[in-house]
Amino acid sequence: MAHEFPRPGGGRSSRIVWLRYDSRARAIVYQVLLAAALGLAFWFVIANTAENLAARGIASGFQFLFREAGFEISETTFLSYNAGSSYLRAIAVGVLNTFRVAVIGIVLATSLGTLIGLARLSRNWLLGTLAAAYVELIRNVPLLVQLFFWYVVVTEHFPAPADALNPLPGVFISNRGIVFPIPRSPFELDYPELTAFNFSGGGAVSPEFAALLLGLVIYTASFIAEIVRAGILAVDRGQFEAAQSLGLRPWQAMRFVILPQALRAIVPPLTSQYLNITKNSSLAVAIGYPDLVSICNTIINQTGQAIEGIAIIMFVYLTISLALSAFMNRYNRLAALKGGNP
Repeated sequence: MAHEFPRPGGGRSSRIVWLRYDSRARAIVYQVLLAAALGLAFWFVIANTAENLAARGIASGFQFLFREAGFEISETTFLSYNAGSSYLRAIAVGVLNTFRVAVIGIVLATSLGTLIGLARLSRNWLLGTLAAAYVELIRNVPLLVQLFFWYVVVTEHFPAPADALNPLPGVFISNRGIVFPIPRSPFELDYPELTAFNFSGGGAVSPEFAALLLGLVIYTASFIAEIVRAGILAVDRGQFEAAQSLGLRPWQAMRFVILPQALRAIVPPLTSQYLNITKNSSLAVAIGYPDLVSICNTIINQTGQAIEGIAIIMFVYLTISLALSAFMNRYNRLAALKGGNP
């Protein structure tokens, strides 16, 4: 005869025995207790922090965001700013600067990493060896060291504006950055002109931005190259042979047959590298590029509201990472459903 567990309603002892043998009831009790413990710990941290801030006369809250910042920012993207602007506007400039580096870095690192990954699969010994050497060298040197290297190269080994390199008409490269023509109207370009010590007019890329972008792109491309190589190797060799039997050239077989199938293996780890570019851009503070972290550090030093400043940094990076992950996950689902051709 099967044993029947005591049911609730038969007294305290019956309820205890019931909890002992009912795994679902125990799970609910454990979750409630864990949630209560976490809530108590969170309340203790918040209360203790508020008490310490009050004891030191440090204001809390985000009201400071609407006060005048009082400091300049060397680079602004798509948003006007001056020292009289609010802290909130300064943070917005930092977010846009971070977003600018991340977007351009993702595009360039993907392009460079794909080329290097294909080069590693080349039958040309020299090309494959050079690609392998690039991957092993770059991946094993810390990113921060590479950023310092590129910053020194850009600021110390490029010529002064008077002797700037001129690779293309209207484009000049010097230790002050890169300047180039930009449209002034639909039929006219604004060309940079050399003044006493620097160029005026046109568009400009600062040395800090150039060094940060170079470091992020070259470093991340070494990881993307291995992801692309592994994804292509995951496709059955017979697919390539079948494509060639149909008369497709090697580059056509790679473009229309191999890469669409390889995307299913490439996209998930590629998403992680895109997130790494975004998060690694925070190292810009080491070379003076005014990204979100650098600007928030200045605000924290001025206001003393470190908790709020760090919370803002965490929230922005979390939001960007979640949005990027959602986009790439959707792309991955489309690639899987349509055989790699979203």
